[in-house]
Amino acid sequence: MQFHHHGYVSTDPRVLPAAGTGIDRPDDVPDEVDVLIVGSGPAGMLLAAQLAQYPSVTTRLVERRPGRLAIGQADGIQARSVETFQAFGFAERIIAEAYRITEMNFWAPDAVDPSRIVRTARADDDPRGISEFPHLIVNQARVLDYFAEVAAQSPARIVPDYGYEFVTLQVGEGEYPVTVTLARTDGPDAGVERTVRAKYVVGCDGARSRVREAIGRKHIGGQSKHAWGVMDVLAVTDFPDIRIKCAIQSEHGSILHIPREGGHLFRMYVDLGEVPEDDNGKVRTTPLESIIAKAGDILGQYTLDVKDVAWWSVYEVGHRVTDKFDDVEVGSDALPHVFICGDACHTHSAKAGQGMNVSMQDGFNLGWKLGSVLTGRAPAALLSTYSAERQEIAQNLIDFDKEWSSLMAKKPEEFDSPEQLAQFYTSTAEFPAGFMTQYPPSMIVGEATHQALAIGYPIGKRFTSAPVVRIGDAVPAHLGHHAKADGRWRIYVFADRDATALRDFADWLATASDSPVVRFTPAGTDPDSVFDVKVIYPQDHTEVEMADIPAVFLPRVGPFGLIDYEKIYAAEAEDDVFDARGIDRDGAIVVVRPDQYVAHVLPLSARSELTDFFSSHMLAPAPA
Repeated sequence: MQFHHHGYVSTDPRVLPAAGTGIDRPDDVPDEVDVLIVGSGPAGMLLAAQLAQYPSVTTRLVERRPGRLAIGQADGIQARSVETFQAFGFAERIIAEAYRITEMNFWAPDAVDPSRIVRTARADDDPRGISEFPHLIVNQARVLDYFAEVAAQSPARIVPDYGYEFVTLQVGEGEYPVTVTLARTDGPDAGVERTVRAKYVVGCDGARSRVREAIGRKHIGGQSKHAWGVMDVLAVTDFPDIRIKCAIQSEHGSILHIPREGGHLFRMYVDLGEVPEDDNGKVRTTPLESIIAKAGDILGQYTLDVKDVAWWSVYEVGHRVTDKFDDVEVGSDALPHVFICGDACHTHSAKAGQGMNVSMQDGFNLGWKLGSVLTGRAPAALLSTYSAERQEIAQNLIDFDKEWSSLMAKKPEEFDSPEQLAQFYTSTAEFPAGFMTQYPPSMIVGEATHQALAIGYPIGKRFTSAPVVRIGDAVPAHLGHHAKADGRWRIYVFADRDATALRDFADWLATASDSPVVRFTPAGTDPDSVFDVKVIYPQDHTEVEMADIPAVFLPRVGPFGLIDYEKIYAAEAEDDVFDARGIDRDGAIVVVRPDQYVAHVLPLSARSELTDFFSSHMLAPAPA
């Protein structure tokens, strides 16, 4: 964590000074806003935390509930999400309170006595080490709390406006083209409606999204006609794997068992079987006592004495994805002004642990784009990439979840072998962990012409961190952990062997009129206010002299022009990033988007290509 660059700080450095719209922020929702977020779920709260980094943007988040969420339905936190938490500054704290999944065990009927269940396999949760971050279980409400803290402590000082329900909207013309009708849900003025005009509206209002309905978008898909009861319980049991994630299959059905944070609570997804065509929702009235009894039957010879139930529900598995994630019709040249995120645009089973995770990536994808457009860094056309990128990811999720949930619903005798479920879990680990996403070429994703220069950084996929050593203080670090969710682009420059090409490139980057850093950084701002430029040397850190490091990697920041020493790195001796990520020893440039996805790979000589790439989606600042 860096601070003191604007003067000595003796208070919590996580609380950033209020600026712009964060100074004297009005308690009531203004009549006109830049961005109106509807819904304070995972996508909405991440979006608020991201836009809180843009104090010149007026952002408000409305939520129909009277206060914070107390008990969340989602609880699985995939490693990609923890990487995202690191960017927002709270990964370490949430890891400390969460339950960590290290393996998953599989149970099936005993071949000798099918009334009993036996453990058939143990599977490592992350057998290939695809992330340095763990797979966690923690209450969704706590995730929202952390994002709310970031939003409230960031320059724009965003806090949710509770007690407002979205009614409808209309898109028209003008500076604030979206007219939104809201209604108070509590207090003396409950039921009173008012209108707010916005430049952009984002519907993060769940599976029954009114924002989605208002823009005429349709959920495509249907129910799987299979029901599950889910419950968070405190219980006494002799089941030996009660503190390990398990898939339990017996002659009475299936359970997906997930230990919860705190050491005592656990969640069970209990198979309630096929739903008849004429059920008409009757299965959803299944009483809690029946779900507990069914869980006891599935556990076979083991006992389950439930002492307390924190939350429970019954649901039918549904797989739906919305036809488009914004208000612009396919083939139209119009620019979007209304967007939907999270469950508003994709719904699926909870058993793959994807709902909250994919929703947050929706918000991360859209947040920096809105911030860039509204601060004049990018043209409004950038916003069209949101639906184009995220809809395909949602469809991939639906396809995966259909296969996973159908396997979970199978009877033991329907499997080819007792190990089939475990094999599917381990063979597909990268997808549910959040690392299979790969965005296609676009204005913000380059072609793979020079991919061979950095094969470990596939263009369009998330930037994979790696151990390095900071040269300035000889501290071991992770290359990706210094990248904050601050809307900046990252340019990682991997040096050639003797740094000759590096020095030529660095001089051009710092001084040439056609350099993206020179062209797109506003006058009077810190030299790294738009681009966070870092260098990684192939030598040991002791072999790199500070005097030989080009100035572009040692920018002077803040009102005192202090030198930032945390952009200069060297390869670690035992885990060389050049070898680990397949970096060419003649050097390479890896460009990373503000949402941590690799946007381009180029050689150190590709100056015009680098500038052309940024020119396709960035605007030069107006003259001071």
